[in-house]
Amino acid sequence: MATLAEAIAARSVATTYETLGKAVRHEVKRRVLDSIGCALGAWKSRPARVAREVAGGVAFPNGASLLGSNHRTTPDLAVFSNGALVRYLDFNDTYLSKEPAHPSDNLPAAWAIAQTAGRGGKDVITAAALGYELQCRLCDAASLRAHGWDHVTYGASSTALLAAKLYGLTTEQTVHALGLAGVCNFATRQTRTGQISDWKACAFSNAARNGVFAANLARLGLTGPHEIFEGPKGLFNMVTGAFDLNWARDADDWMICKTYIKYWPAEYHSQSAIDAALQLRPEIGGCGNIDEILIESFEAAVSIIGSEPEKWRPTSRETADHSMGYCVVLALRDGDVTRESFSDENIRDTQVLQLLDRIRIVETDECNAGYPDGIPNKLIVKLRDGRTLEKLVKYPRGHAGNPMTDEEVIAKFKRQATGIVSEATAERIVQMSLGLDELDDIAPLLEFETF
Repeated sequence: MATLAEAIAARSVATTYETLGKAVRHEVKRRVLDSIGCALGAWKSRPARVAREVAGGVAFPNGASLLGSNHRTTPDLAVFSNGALVRYLDFNDTYLSKEPAHPSDNLPAAWAIAQTAGRGGKDVITAAALGYELQCRLCDAASLRAHGWDHVTYGASSTALLAAKLYGLTTEQTVHALGLAGVCNFATRQTRTGQISDWKACAFSNAARNGVFAANLARLGLTGPHEIFEGPKGLFNMVTGAFDLNWARDADDWMICKTYIKYWPAEYHSQSAIDAALQLRPEIGGCGNIDEILIESFEAAVSIIGSEPEKWRPTSRETADHSMGYCVVLALRDGDVTRESFSDENIRDTQVLQLLDRIRIVETDECNAGYPDGIPNKLIVKLRDGRTLEKLVKYPRGHAGNPMTDEEVIAKFKRQATGIVSEATAERIVQMSLGLDELDDIAPLLEFETF
């Protein structure tokens, strides 16, 4: 019988732009636009500056573009730098299952290899759909988090697959790429534990850097470890146990259509709690009227963004946007959650911390039953006048069960682009992203002037 890597490789080689449904193609375009917007929103962040400086120090003619510049560098460094930008704000898209993921983290790899391999927009769409497909199907199949490993481990494989597709590798070469990417890129979940550091922005971009490097090695003839999944020391035996991997059944069954664009720049498990808080806010009439708040939630949310003491006294942006309680407080206080919600001033604000101390988060059977189909969070707010208000949200805005419109995605992009690029440049990026399949060269999409 074929190994799982052989089955994945064969599926990839057989996939063409024409085999993708119209909705799948359009969703890739929306995610490209959304991801560039997230990158622009993160433009002045410390991880973005550091990653750009590292990649900017290496010039590679006919290489891959550093986003927002004409500088070309090696594909792996472009992936690392551009990926850190896309990921920093925790505003890029999400998929939640047995393992969580931010599948648009795959896109910088598709941009870089498309440039170096001389591929156009249709090829980017096809490769991106494959990256989403493999990562999300792996997330459906088995948890890494349960074993202490990080979701970016799957990202090394998904980016190797899409890079192999763009390089035009054979089935055998693609199997080697998966072996090379899978054997040496296990990442621990310490990235997202306790007080969270700048590395959160870079964890997937590092996996993707290694994924495209693996595909290039396979392209040049290097062989990779056999049976990366089923082998005696492979993923199944060492981490997850055996699993079957489903694949798209038809042109419209691709996983990208089941993923979610974020409406607020915060960890996705908090999105429904933010939504519920904003819906209750008019009835509450001010944070001073709140006696206490109980958030009923599900295991993944409680474990990831509600259980550690650091989430109740965050000292970094990364920890604050991974604190459900903090996100709820800012939503109630300000009527929105934005990039500015996670400023040092807000994180240290005494009134914010006092309200945070009046919030409890508990796991319930009701919420567990609703996940991962939705992300059910229920807010129960007790007011000082004796009233109790409740709101349950299962599908927050942007979820596949409550998707954003194209107009909302464009508006989100333009908010992030404001102050970084001109209005004319922003509009050009919108048009090129939504017309991605018409581009023979994607460089104009990535190379533009910033302020």
